[in-house]
Order: sequence, then C-alpha cells, then structure tokens
Amino acid sequence: MKKKSSLTARVMVGLVAGILIGLAVNRMDPGFLRDQLLVGGLFNFMGQIFLRLIMMLVPPLVAVSIANGVAGMNDIGKLGRVGARTLVYYALTTLVSCMIGLALGLFFKPGAGLDLASLQASAPQVAANTSAARNVWDTLLQLVPTNPFNALSTGNMLQIIVFSLFIGVGIAVLGEKTRRLAGALNELNDVLMHLIGVVMELAPYGVFGFMARTMGSLGFNALLPLARYVGVFYLGLALWGVFVAGGLLASHGLSPFTYLRKFGKVMALSFSTASSNATLPLNMAVTTEQLGASGRIAAFTLPLGATVNMNGTALMQGVAALFVAQIYGVTLLPSQLFFVVLTATLSAVGTAGVPGAGTVMLSMVLASVGLPLEGVGLVFAVDRIIDMGRTTANITGDSICTLLICKAEGEFNKEVFLSAEKPLE
Repeated sequence: MKKKSSLTARVMVGLVAGILIGLAVNRMDPGFLRDQLLVGGLFNFMGQIFLRLIMMLVPPLVAVSIANGVAGMNDIGKLGRVGARTLVYYALTTLVSCMIGLALGLFFKPGAGLDLASLQASAPQVAANTSAARNVWDTLLQLVPTNPFNALSTGNMLQIIVFSLFIGVGIAVLGEKTRRLAGALNELNDVLMHLIGVVMELAPYGVFGFMARTMGSLGFNALLPLARYVGVFYLGLALWGVFVAGGLLASHGLSPFTYLRKFGKVMALSFSTASSNATLPLNMAVTTEQLGASGRIAAFTLPLGATVNMNGTALMQGVAALFVAQIYGVTLLPSQLFFVVLTATLSAVGTAGVPGAGTVMLSMVLASVGLPLEGVGLVFAVDRIIDMGRTTANITGDSICTLLICKAEGEFNKEVFLSAEKPLE
C-alpha cells in the first residue's frame, strides 16, 4: 500500500502550484475568465472555505483549550514557589519575544510594497475596543466580558481568554468537586483539536487557493514581501537567541556556548519535526542528564512549558501582525500594538497541541485588533518554514527556564553542566 505523503509535503506542493498557476493566470488578459471565474471565483473559494472552517473552530477551541490548560495546573498549588516562578518566567519571556517581533516589524516593514486592500470586499476596520479615544481604564474594562456568550458569538478573543482563565482557575481550585467537569472539558478539547486536525488536511488546497489568488492578482510583486517576512522572523529569532536566551544564561553564570554544545541535538530535532511534543523526551533527557537540572523540577517545568511557553510563537505573531497590517495598508495605533502583545502572550496558554498552532492562533491576534483574517492564509503559505524556527525557540526557552528555576531552588548540578558530554541513558 502506498504511503500517504506528509501534510508538510502536500502544503509545499500546494504553495508551489499556487504560485506557478497564479503567475500563469496573471499573464492572461483581464476579463471574465481570469478575474471572475478563476481569481475571484475558484481560487477565492478554495482559500475562503479553509479560512472559514478554521474560524468556525477557533473561538470554542480557544475557550476550551485555555480553560482545560489552566484547570490541569493544579500541581502548581503543590509546588508553590516553583510554579509561581515558572509561570512568571514564561509570561515575561513570551512578552519580550512578542515585543521583539513587533519592533522588527515596525522597523523593517516586511509587508511594504504589497497592497491587498483591493482584494478585500470591504475596507479593514479597526476593532472598536482598540480605539485611540479609549483611555487605559476603558481598555482594561473591555477585557472583562459582561456576557461571555456574546464574546464567543462575536469572536472577541481577549474577553474569551479572560473568561476561560476564570473557568480554568475555578475548576483547578475546586479540585475533586469538579472532576467530572474537568474530564468533560478535556474530552471536548480532544474533540475540537481532532476537528482542527481534520480541517488542516484541507490546508494544501487552502494554501493553493490563497497563493493562486494573490499571484493571479498581483504577480511577482507578492513574492518579495513574503520573503522579507520570513527573513525578519529569523532575524528576530537570532536576536532572541543571543540577547534573551544567551543573556539569561550568562547573567546566571552559565556559559551559552556550553549550553548550545549540549543542547544542539535537541534544537536539531525540534527544527526538523517542528513539534514541541515530539521533542519533549529528548529535551527532558538532555536538560537533566547533561545540563544538570533536577529531574523533579524538570518533570514539572518542561511539560508545562510545552503547554504555555511560546517564545518563538509570540515572536512570529508580533512580526506577522505587522506584516498583515502593512499588506492591507492599516496603521496600528499604540493601543492596538498593546493588544497584539497582550493577546499573543495570553493565547500561549492555549496554543500547545494544535496542528499549525502558531498560525491558527494568529487569527485571534488579528481579530483582537480588527485586521483582515484573510492575512492568515498568506502567512500560512510559508508556515512550515517559520514553524521550524519558532518551535526551536519554544523548546529552548523551556529548557533555560528549567535551569534557572533549578539554580534558584538550589537543585542545579553545575558539575554536570560543565562536564564533558556523555551518552544519554
């Protein structure tokens, strides 16, 4: 029986086919066949049906996955100080990562030169809750929904996140009393993630549709901004690695070069698989056996990090939000940039385990500031290239956090860290 090709391979085929066919269609004479039947008809339908299926599932997925993730953190109460330090570290590094992405997006303007506003049925609208007329108190008030069901129906992602956090905390605090509810929530989370997986099987066709439509309308002009977007992301990744990851290690008396020499094999695996979960066993082994972390602490911080620590994802979302804004000619106000950072940081809690997680969750970041969700389709076209890098940053951040927490708790073995590399047990 012939083995089915991987989703990644099929997405790349869709990407290349969409570019080539779109460029061929772009050379056709303007008229009904090119503009209405192909570009505005078939290609648009293929991209939009994929996007609509994703958007149908994202609000309930966000609500359930965040509540489920927080509810499953009842061990934090037992671990106390370790849990608090871990969550603070993960939140701060995710915040910094997103700000790096935004800064690079503002400076390099990767979406400049590509105008997709003409492909929109209506002009992009700034989200009402990010208006410059609102002061900081109104902005904070808007985070709390007066009607969570209305937030779900309108796709108000920040309010969905806040409500879900409350539900998750309530389930975790009540413990045994809410055991059945926690089980049902976990099962619903499994169902939604399975459905996301089913929809993602349509990704090659969606990518083909988005790229064929874009290339059919704009030709070669669409390729350079996409290449700039990828380049700016990897520049941000390099800066994060040197100044954030390397800086944290050096400031705690740990050599970044020793760390990189031993942890390189984990980075290579994460880069090739683009999966934090697939990398977790090797990450656990290297961090404890070769880098000197306590097995007791690593058993808590690394699985938790695979769920809530998304440094690379947050960096990508910062760059991608600016990229989408620029290709649609939207200037984001300072208040909107604040919402991008806030949404990207909070959404990290519910990102893990979702196929194509970073780009799927990007839709909620765009929605929080009123940017066109069609931008997700264009970003998704190069998602695999981005995903390898962001996953590597995610798992590296998990490991570094584990080492720093172990040092703070007096459970770090520096002799193991400095020793020659030994085969894993």
